[in-house]
Amino acid sequence: MIQPTEAGIEFRGVTKRYGNDAAGPLAVKGISFRAEYGTLTTILGPSGCGKTTTLRMIAGLESPTSGQILIAGKDVTTLGPAQRNVSMMFQSYALFPHMDVAENVMYGLRMSGIPKEQARERATETLRNVGLVGFDTRLPSELSGGQQQRVALARALVLEPAVLLFDEPLSNLDARLRREMREEIRTLQQRLKLTLAYVTHDQSEALAVSDQIIVMDHGVIAQAGTPQQLYETPSTEFVAGFMGEAMLFPASADAAGTVSLGPLRIEPRQPMGEGVVKVAVRPEAWQVGPPGTGLNGRLAKAAYLGSNYEYTFETELGPIFVVSADLARVLNVGCDVGLRLADHGVSVVPVS
Repeated sequence: MIQPTEAGIEFRGVTKRYGNDAAGPLAVKGISFRAEYGTLTTILGPSGCGKTTTLRMIAGLESPTSGQILIAGKDVTTLGPAQRNVSMMFQSYALFPHMDVAENVMYGLRMSGIPKEQARERATETLRNVGLVGFDTRLPSELSGGQQQRVALARALVLEPAVLLFDEPLSNLDARLRREMREEIRTLQQRLKLTLAYVTHDQSEALAVSDQIIVMDHGVIAQAGTPQQLYETPSTEFVAGFMGEAMLFPASADAAGTVSLGPLRIEPRQPMGEGVVKVAVRPEAWQVGPPGTGLNGRLAKAAYLGSNYEYTFETELGPIFVVSADLARVLNVGCDVGLRLADHGVSVVPVS
């Protein structure tokens, strides 16, 4: 029985180098983290940051060059995929086209030697858990993209893995279905208390589903924490710019820690030493008022997006991108405004 005090996944100083050249570059550079039992951890970052390599090392599809990997408290560093009690769900779903839904879900159980009738019972129950009652005899070609996603999820869940892994699971779906499926994945994960590691490059997806987000950059962990911590208190320029659409501005902190951004004054959430810093401002943090209040700006571009307006203002700090939910007051290109900062969506980080 897994004890709640044990981490679902733990990395201890794990590195990964491809090829036999001992002087070759590292894809993953000595990372350490814990993903607690029964939680969803998202590994987030741009292409080439090492997130997929990290997921493949959890699965046993790649071997670390050095370090330790533990799953449910057991050292699995040298074990293969079949010995780890881990299921991985790929973005392609990889369903067998000639097998019906039940046969696809049963496949792993049958390969493990589970009798056919017992495997079918477990498959039927798992299909019920993912909302596919009555779909047992359909072929993958008769299903929608979202339904195929659920079959792939059921096939992974039926094996009752200690850890469930997702590699960009929603990238093949349209925006509406992506939102629905991420909500379903999160609901299932919480209801079944699954330990789940989830790789994506989509920040909004990570914010929506995660207990913990690990942001990777060039093979290292740039920052790890809750979605709120990473969004509201990024610790580096990279994390501030990557989480959302924050614009970074050079600024200065005085001896008291107050930060000056043009005519604006900011009190950082965390202590700042005197000197040059960067201020990360998210588009929704700007408040538009009359000229002469705060930072003066002139509207250069405007776009209506239904639920909000997107504006670009020319200012002494350069172009500033603003998202405004005020649909009652429409600004015309060329108008002058004053820009102030809200209490949210603004963070100060040291210069890298």
